[in-house]
Amino acid sequence: MKGLRLHNSLSGDKEPFEPLHPPFVGLYVCGPTVYNDVHLGNCRTFLTFDILRRWLTWLGYRVRYVRNITDVGHLENDADDGEDKIGKKARLEQLEPMEVVQRYTVGFHEVMQRLNILPPSIEPTATGHIIEQIQMVEKILEQGLAYVVNGSVYFDVQAFEKRVGGYGALSGRKLDELIAGAGAGRRTLEGQDEKRHPADFALWKKASPQHIMRWPSPWGEGFPGWHIECSAMSTKYLGAEFDIHGGGFDLKFPHHECERAQNLACTGQGGPRYWMHSNMLTVQGKRMGKSEGNALWPRDIFSGDHPLLPRAYSPMTLRYMMMQAHYRSTLDFTPDALEAADKNLAKIREALGFLPHLTGSGVSDFSWSSWQDSLFEALNDDLNVPLACARLLEGLKHLHQVAHKQAHISEEDLEALRSFLPRFVEEVLGLQIQATAPSDASALQALENVMGLLIQLRNEARVSRNYALADQIRDRLQKVGIQLADSREGTTWHLQGSSSVS
Repeated sequence: MKGLRLHNSLSGDKEPFEPLHPPFVGLYVCGPTVYNDVHLGNCRTFLTFDILRRWLTWLGYRVRYVRNITDVGHLENDADDGEDKIGKKARLEQLEPMEVVQRYTVGFHEVMQRLNILPPSIEPTATGHIIEQIQMVEKILEQGLAYVVNGSVYFDVQAFEKRVGGYGALSGRKLDELIAGAGAGRRTLEGQDEKRHPADFALWKKASPQHIMRWPSPWGEGFPGWHIECSAMSTKYLGAEFDIHGGGFDLKFPHHECERAQNLACTGQGGPRYWMHSNMLTVQGKRMGKSEGNALWPRDIFSGDHPLLPRAYSPMTLRYMMMQAHYRSTLDFTPDALEAADKNLAKIREALGFLPHLTGSGVSDFSWSSWQDSLFEALNDDLNVPLACARLLEGLKHLHQVAHKQAHISEEDLEALRSFLPRFVEEVLGLQIQATAPSDASALQALENVMGLLIQLRNEARVSRNYALADQIRDRLQKVGIQLADSREGTTWHLQGSSSVS
């Protein structure tokens, strides 16, 4: 079986993963800017790197996972000028900035916990590392790759390109095009005239009189630039060179491009050896946003209180749905995708429920070891989680046949499967599933048969327009804890508090 290969955004290719100091792995992921609730797109990014961290751990690596909290310096529109996002929120709500930070940090942690996204090894904050950021700015100035203007410090991109080179290598952008694009028809903004070149970016900004968040520095009172914080924190906890840096695709430029330049300018090392970026999330084919009227938050999914949703869904259903597109591909959120995830999650729950009650007999007529290897191969191929999930369901189909005496599994394979399957589902996929455990497989089959008959009778009543009978069947089932859900694919049922099954 081939080893782990990861797509490196810097080279644009899949590369064999070779950590600097095995079995240790350093992983840094850009965390949230805590001025608002975490949205589904953010959740997808953090889920991607949660699974990466889990898989690396499964492979035997010891992972130091650093995911920061941005609580200062992230200005509106990701620019070098304007109002701090957290400061603006504090002003509008008449709060202290740290009240805003605390509220949304707590909310972020609650959502991560519900989605079973493991906490990082270290979660540094930008405001807790002002000294480190100032020290890094001073080193870049000492190298002659930055300059001071009116109490602000700017990174000199053209000087960097002449002496070091490689600005734009991560995002695939050329410096000449960046300068031309920034200069053509741009607005005259506060601070823009301070820059020697439009492509230069702020390392430290002088605080205007109305700016709430400010710290003393060698250049006067101000606050750090957005990009410098991640360079300072990743370097402090993982070193000048480390293994993996992750984040959303939207951070590749300018944030990660500037990070890389800062690291090279300060330490001579580019920081991470592997850059990984997760793609965006759309809603029914459209970019998610308030202007589209399709903004979705995790709380909407869990409560079902949204015009797009027919009902509420569990955090594990959302987690499983977000794993159904490769992390480098766009994930399109639809109610049908949630329903499909719910249905497949129920198949996993069912299999975990009857697995302890099976008995081995004879020789296996399915190669369970090859199946297990196929799961590993999918994850080793640039974390292909959707393929791993598809292969998982394929194996569960064979297991279902074993449970219903339609196939055989040896005692040896059964014991191995009992050890492997629950661990893989929980430890790698991160699915917290309370298995439905009937007393034996025949009881499960009996329940499926009864529900199939009732659904058939209800469908016949609806076709004959006997809606009173159809509603009576649905309502009586609901009273005993069984929920029916109708969709274009047909009717599914689930025990209340669990996922649906066919």
